[in-house]
Amino acid sequence: MSPVLLADKAPSLFAGVDGGGTRCRVRVRDASGTLLGEGEGGPANIRLGLNLIWGNILSALDKALSQAGRASTSWDEISIGLGLAGIADTGDVDRTLRAGPRFARADASTDAHAACLGAFSGKDGGLLIAGTGSAGYAWVGGKGHPLGGWGFEVCDDGSAASLGREAIRAALHGWDGLAPVSEFTRAVINHFGGHPAEIVHWVTTAKPRDFGQLAPLTMQFAEEGDAVAVTLVEQAATDLGRYIARLHEMGAEKVCLVGGMAGPLGPWLSPWTHTILATPEADAVEGALLMAHGAENGIGNGFSTARETV
Repeated sequence: MSPVLLADKAPSLFAGVDGGGTRCRVRVRDASGTLLGEGEGGPANIRLGLNLIWGNILSALDKALSQAGRASTSWDEISIGLGLAGIADTGDVDRTLRAGPRFARADASTDAHAACLGAFSGKDGGLLIAGTGSAGYAWVGGKGHPLGGWGFEVCDDGSAASLGREAIRAALHGWDGLAPVSEFTRAVINHFGGHPAEIVHWVTTAKPRDFGQLAPLTMQFAEEGDAVAVTLVEQAATDLGRYIARLHEMGAEKVCLVGGMAGPLGPWLSPWTHTILATPEADAVEGALLMAHGAENGIGNGFSTARETV
């Protein structure tokens, strides 16, 4: 996409959006960087549907603008940066922006891109998100290098959703006598009413965040020493270690591990990872705000230039 300038005035407000499979967060600042308001909404993974995610984003944006006393602000005063789960290429960027309202300027990319920009304040580095889903990203020499993040069905290693999926698989294998039975596998079956038939009914409509709700149960039993749960958690930590090593190979001297599973799985990581891991300087919303200022700081969406709308 090449930039299209349609607004006849510079934006007076800048908004950053971090959208994942469970929720989205919005932060609004003025041109000087002063925080004006924040808001939260429902999930904003574009694979859930563009109408749905834009409804959630705009609801969160309304909350932030209300805090700023600018609830009636027209969109053409806002430059917005969106870091959204599910974006995989420039086609996704274009479709996402066209489905939303007309802002003064809009740019979209993966949630990993926004989070990596925030973690290193726009400088080089790597990021591994381990939340409902998972994805790695390296920002090196002004270029974005994605890693993984191909979706819950085929990837998302080390995420809450994949850990929940593997918990169900282990429980079903135990029920069928194909693998060991433990207190953990019994607890998983009981979670669904005590019979695998209930799991079959459940998976028909279950989303990744629903699978992810089993991650805390898995972590609890692993910490208590249940052998089956320990095996699953060790594998999840091993998977994260592979991603950290690969990001380092891609040129990221340091890597930040973020997301809801970062804390629980951190103690299970191999010791060598601690020589590479770093603490984020800021969050993904601040990275999205850097995207909103992209024309000024040379930071785009990692794919191509942004689209400016009116």
